[in-house]
Amino acid sequence: MSSRRYAIGRADEATHPDSARATLSEFLSTLMFVFAAEGSTLALNRMYGDHALGSSGLLMVALAHALALFAALASSLNVSGGHINPAVTFGTLIAGRVSVIRAFYYWIAQLLGAVVASLLLRLATDGMRPVGFAVATGVGNLNALLMEIVLTFGLVYTVFATAIDHKRGTLRTIAPLAIALIVGANILVGGPFSGACMNPARAFGPALVGWRWHQHWVYWLGPFIGAAIAGLIYEFGIIQSEVPAHTHHQPLAPEDY
Repeated sequence: MSSRRYAIGRADEATHPDSARATLSEFLSTLMFVFAAEGSTLALNRMYGDHALGSSGLLMVALAHALALFAALASSLNVSGGHINPAVTFGTLIAGRVSVIRAFYYWIAQLLGAVVASLLLRLATDGMRPVGFAVATGVGNLNALLMEIVLTFGLVYTVFATAIDHKRGTLRTIAPLAIALIVGANILVGGPFSGACMNPARAFGPALVGWRWHQHWVYWLGPFIGAAIAGLIYEFGIIQSEVPAHTHHQPLAPEDY
């Protein structure tokens, strides 16, 4: 059984048109997602005040995230693979599904997309500061870190199962829906505790524009650990264990990432 091959990237990959298209797709899709996701929080605060996040408000935020992510994934899945999340990119990098060059391009695009979305929100809302994420009062940082690890594990595991697994077949058609649903469900579970970020870019853009850095490290470390665990388990514990010994297991082409 051959193992997944890791690579820095081909010499021409940095300037290849496919890389440029995929990077642009990640930028625009992340911008769309963060604008709608963070915008739902600002809209809630605008209507009901800063401390109005009850059960109905939590449901509204979860639904906005799920719908926005579904649209962003559907519009980018066939171009860039629909990562829209540095943690997802990290999980695929750990699993050997993308090169280091491609991952670096995606990270830059995702972070820039989140920052531009937050800037546009601040302009469109007449100066409202993006809220971003912070650990809830009474919740320890380590508790929030564990919550982010578990939530992101579920997200990235779903990505591998529906959008990456070579046996997915027609299941890839509903990958955007499945991924969006797990994000919405995770927000309902983790929202009152850690905020249920699962996406470092989603945290970084509002934090930079709104200049809110409380426990910001949680929203990088937690998602990256959860994504790495999910990528390793699915790639080497499920996909590799089901590949026949005579099969030459090659990395996916760039358009399939």
